[in-house]
Amino acid sequence: MYDLAIIGSGVAGYAAAMYASRLGLTCVVIGEVEGGKITLTDEVANYPGFIQLTGKDLADKLKAHAKSYPVDMEAGRVEDLFKAQEYFYLVTSAKTFLSKSVLVATGMKERDLDVPGQNEFKNKGISYCALCDGPLFRDKAVAVVGGSDSAAKEALLLARYCRKVYMIYRGEKIRPEPINGVRIEKEPKIEVVTKTNVTAIIGDQTVKAVRLDKPYNGHDVLDVQGVFVAIGGIPVSELAKKVGVATNAKGEIIIDRSSRTNVAGVLAAGDVTDTEFKQAITAVAEGVHAAYQAYRYVNEREFVFTCQQSESV
Repeated sequence: MYDLAIIGSGVAGYAAAMYASRLGLTCVVIGEVEGGKITLTDEVANYPGFIQLTGKDLADKLKAHAKSYPVDMEAGRVEDLFKAQEYFYLVTSAKTFLSKSVLVATGMKERDLDVPGQNEFKNKGISYCALCDGPLFRDKAVAVVGGSDSAAKEALLLARYCRKVYMIYRGEKIRPEPINGVRIEKEPKIEVVTKTNVTAIIGDQTVKAVRLDKPYNGHDVLDVQGVFVAIGGIPVSELAKKVGVATNAKGEIIIDRSSRTNVAGVLAAGDVTDTEFKQAITAVAEGVHAAYQAYRYVNEREFVFTCQQSESV
């Protein structure tokens, strides 16, 4: 029996676990990927207190801080979440966890392009992680699809390996942070293609080109050997919905300023929420808020657990 069970082993989950333990709550973190999505980020230069470090380094530091307290950490995927009486049950393939409160910090999964060739060439030239796969495209031409700061960071990292990087974005202009925008402008290997969509990914055994919805330099087919998709993500909110948590039209969990959802005892933090500015620092802050609200929730109620109740679920 835990006071707080955290679904998701990213920075929000680790921060929440550390604070929850400091507040005297028994706590478990259950996650599939240690450190979460930030471990795929090559450079973090906007987290207060650290001028520059890798995403994995940041996640490792937060995990180590959490583990300096009596926090349980379990590797695995929570396959089901339900509530019986006042308790939450979290079911993995290996065991079932019982908790008085739950923090959903499950993040987002990558959004696909949904064009012809997407499924055929996944892992055959289509990637979602420049840090993971960039070296495989050394001296080749690649396309980064997207115009966000994340897409800009992908393009900048790929420029270290590739002879040419096209940033293809449907909008009027790309939207990186100003410092990364300047870096894009100064990088001769990067060419920005705006007001353009990729309509198909072309190849045989691997990616050979992308088809565009309008000509670029006189051609609607762009020769590339790799496509890096950076068009945002889909919030992993299915488990939260099972216990009645409200989401917005995007599927993001709706939270208040204290990381509370509409369901008592269920908190949420990080990229899975409807927070507009999704950053590691905001995810950590939401995790901390969630830990405090879990502390209040647990200590303001009287929980009574019986064997009969256990046998009924």
